[in-house]
Amino acid sequence: MERRDFIKLSSAGMGTLMLPVSGVAISADQLLDKPMDVTYKKKLADIALNAAKAKGATYADARIGRYLNQFVTTRETRVDSITNTESAGIGVRVIANGTWGFASTSNMTPDSVAKAAEQAVAVAMANSKFQTTPVQLAPVKGVGEVSWQTPIKKNAMKVPIQDKVDLLLSVNDAAMQNGASFISSRLFLVNEQKYFASTDGSYIDQDIHRLWAPFTATAVGEDGFKQRSALGNPVGMGYEYLDGLEKDKVRVQGANVGYHNSYDMVEDAAAAGKQLQAKLKAKSVEPGKYDLVLDPAHLMLTIHESVGHPLELDRVLGYEANYAGTSFATLDKWKSGDFQYGSDIVNLYADKNQPNTLGNVGYDDEGVKTKEWDLIKDGILVNYQATRDQVHMLGQKESHGCSYAQSWRDVQFQRMSNVSLRPNEKDLSADDVIKDVEKGIYIAGRGSYSIDQQRYNFQFGGQLFYEIKDGKIVDQIEDVAYQSNTQEFWNSCSQLAGKSDYRVGGSFFDGKGQPSQVSAVSHGCPTTRFDNINVINTARNV
Repeated sequence: MERRDFIKLSSAGMGTLMLPVSGVAISADQLLDKPMDVTYKKKLADIALNAAKAKGATYADARIGRYLNQFVTTRETRVDSITNTESAGIGVRVIANGTWGFASTSNMTPDSVAKAAEQAVAVAMANSKFQTTPVQLAPVKGVGEVSWQTPIKKNAMKVPIQDKVDLLLSVNDAAMQNGASFISSRLFLVNEQKYFASTDGSYIDQDIHRLWAPFTATAVGEDGFKQRSALGNPVGMGYEYLDGLEKDKVRVQGANVGYHNSYDMVEDAAAAGKQLQAKLKAKSVEPGKYDLVLDPAHLMLTIHESVGHPLELDRVLGYEANYAGTSFATLDKWKSGDFQYGSDIVNLYADKNQPNTLGNVGYDDEGVKTKEWDLIKDGILVNYQATRDQVHMLGQKESHGCSYAQSWRDVQFQRMSNVSLRPNEKDLSADDVIKDVEKGIYIAGRGSYSIDQQRYNFQFGGQLFYEIKDGKIVDQIEDVAYQSNTQEFWNSCSQLAGKSDYRVGGSFFDGKGQPSQVSAVSHGCPTTRFDNINVINTARNV
């Protein structure tokens, strides 16, 4: 079949990828159908809220959602699949007898919506027999009728499929022409059209867009194979991230290309092909202690696993345990007021208002206006991430605004906010961070990782590794992974680059909960140095 015919005929076959997405198959044109009128959304929401109150709910919220996805996947010179899906419906959450209840429906008629609200109350009433402590919500003042939209410049859903396929196949060609033996490339586009209403008096309409363009290239040599994944970031932006409208790119040490607000995917793929050939010839690392200089495209994952997850309050309290464990950062450490999570230059904060990030929204899924707050201040643990029904456990009166549900049919719960490392107040470059390193390793890109059930002991790999000698990057090396524990690692942080080097990476499909849900979250940081870290050789497993 010719490529153009495939593009015209392809539908929502998901056989090539097990994607965490639900919905019905639609055409690419249907992705652009006009959203439900906001007046009708308000009418349905009021029906749900009034029906819940009539049945005895003391609080209720309704989320009307239309979730759109387009996933394009390619392999070398062919298109593997083009997936377009839509999922729409309403979820109603209530408190009755001091207990949560939830129900949902995809039938958006007044009668069906009212019945869902009544069912949510019935669920709460049934559950209340087992509730020992009533739900306690932090107050939220209703905001009336408001709207928020991801500030995109070019709606990726409107870009023709042909253009997207041409881009991905150009990426594949660039990698193959420069040394890759195989490559798969993908484009993930998400549009969440979400309407939230509550008995607090909020009616919030949000239009959220996210984009991710990953690839994985492989080169085969005489002694085996090597892989390198894309170094671009998943973003809360439109297609301007990929087509060069935002020309804001920073080169880092000649080792890779770091991206602020644009991504030259073809250039990255060409570099990947060349770097794969170098990886096949690179010497294997000698195990031992090294000073590590970590690029933001790598450090973002370490932040995600060793800071973002362990400071989710539900993990700290043990409410979240089966899916990837609890947390070592228990309340007694926070209450002491002097728990040294990191060195005194380590300042980590949560902020869902960071522009172009995956977690950037105006309001969370409880109608709480998003904000910024400190988690680690001058190395000391000062706060967690919590929702309306959790913050009273910290003696706080205001939700942090980090509630999220992956769809209208899922109940919202505490999810990680954007968690980031503040850059140096001095605008130091990556060169400045490297210049005093006598024996070290520079690491770029996220690789394999492992962390224990308390988010404490861990091991991280990467994509690219370069030896540092006497303040200079020298040879490319291979088979690197570092081991540490969260407190030891962050206390070894000795230098940070400044604002001009600060970049944001992220996780597009971050899993949590049972039944499991995915969310998207970003992590920003500058190039950062960590001293005297144990490095093992993964080929020798030492």
